[in-house]
Amino acid sequence: MVFSSIIFLLFFIPIFLLVYYCIPNNFKNTWLVIASLLFYSWGAPTFLPILLVSCTFDFYCSLNFNNKTRKIWLTVSIISNIALLVFFKYSNFILKNVNSILFLLDGQNFTWQKVILPIGISFLTFQKISYLIDVYRKDCKPQVVFIDYLLFITLFPHSIAGPIVRYKEIQEQLTKRFSFINKTNIYLGLNRFIIGLSKKVLLANVLGLQADLVFKNYHELTFTQTWVGALCYTFQIYLDFSGYSDMAIGLAKMMGFKIPENFNFPYTSKSVTEFWKRWHITLSSWMKDYLYIPLGGNKVNNFRTYINLFLVFLFSGFWHGASWNFVIWGAFHGLFLIIERLFLNKIISKYNILASLYTFLVVLTGWVFFRADNLHEAITFLQKMFTFSDFDLTYLSSLKTHLIALFIITLIFSLSPVEIQNKLNSIVEKVSSNLYINVLFYVLYLFLFLLCLGELFATGFNPFIYFKF
Repeated sequence: MVFSSIIFLLFFIPIFLLVYYCIPNNFKNTWLVIASLLFYSWGAPTFLPILLVSCTFDFYCSLNFNNKTRKIWLTVSIISNIALLVFFKYSNFILKNVNSILFLLDGQNFTWQKVILPIGISFLTFQKISYLIDVYRKDCKPQVVFIDYLLFITLFPHSIAGPIVRYKEIQEQLTKRFSFINKTNIYLGLNRFIIGLSKKVLLANVLGLQADLVFKNYHELTFTQTWVGALCYTFQIYLDFSGYSDMAIGLAKMMGFKIPENFNFPYTSKSVTEFWKRWHITLSSWMKDYLYIPLGGNKVNNFRTYINLFLVFLFSGFWHGASWNFVIWGAFHGLFLIIERLFLNKIISKYNILASLYTFLVVLTGWVFFRADNLHEAITFLQKMFTFSDFDLTYLSSLKTHLIALFIITLIFSLSPVEIQNKLNSIVEKVSSNLYINVLFYVLYLFLFLLCLGELFATGFNPFIYFKF
């Protein structure tokens, strides 16, 4: 089930919230766990028993972190989580590459039943590992009530695709959030949800249709078509994922939770380093605290620091998907982070416009590896992108007017400087006390919601990029 589906919008969330607001506070967590398990099992019912057994095992392990054998319990619990992730996400990739090597050596191929990837397994694994490590480090106390631990792991607003929430960020909210379930937070949460839904359905989906059309015909593309396709995907993935994060944050707020922000206008960045402080913030933070710093971070010599950076982004790429495309995408970003530290930041920091253009070009180029189905497709696509010929004006003129309008809206949505956005937010807060302005906002949000429903009923095109990770 996805947030932008008819079943979720018209049935699941209204019924869930109606019950949630009516029942006593001491039953809210149990109801939320039941709803979260139902939400998850809707898309992956066969994986649900494995998830529950894994959560039970982790919970038991964490209760033994005060014993002399605490290192053994930590090691076993982390290995069990990684083993599940490797089996479900990477076994197909590993065996495929082993068979490729055997083919070159004239050996006999392995035959196997392809493993189906459970949705959200990467995000769930990272959440579970962060809990185990934080409890082991004594950054937070272990949860002793299993239903509350299960709620932290499976809370449906963020369990499938983030933001990645750490236990210490939400520990008190599990039992002390009920005073925050009020009209103001419900209103603000609903607004945030509708904004995210609009970004996803009215912008990302439309751009996604054009991006899919271009990448599907990558052999026949002109220079102009490749750039249109790459730009469409660049804004699609931002609006798609940030829209999902907006919906997750909004839903959580309506339930009394405050979960972390995940995006901060990443396409305004003036370096690739800055981009990763603004894009998928909770993942970058996780990688820093649980991988980069344990490797030595920047507390070692420069060479080791560069190696650590590269390894972290190599791992990040592989975490995103079991494909050489993702490995290269991660290595590509890691390489630019090293180059920036070596000398490039000193040059581009003097020229803001040049720095922004450079960063956007690097990120856009990297997205080609992320979107392409295989390495051959990505290389072919990039070759056509950077072969400066075949400038096809007729193709540009053939694009629908609404797609051009969407580009303009998307640019404003994605690239508006944070200072301007903050100013607009402060203006909205000031005028929101006015009754007529409030009514206007209610009408606007209702209009956007109905527009989204109409689009979903009319098109049926509703992919979500990060569900496959």
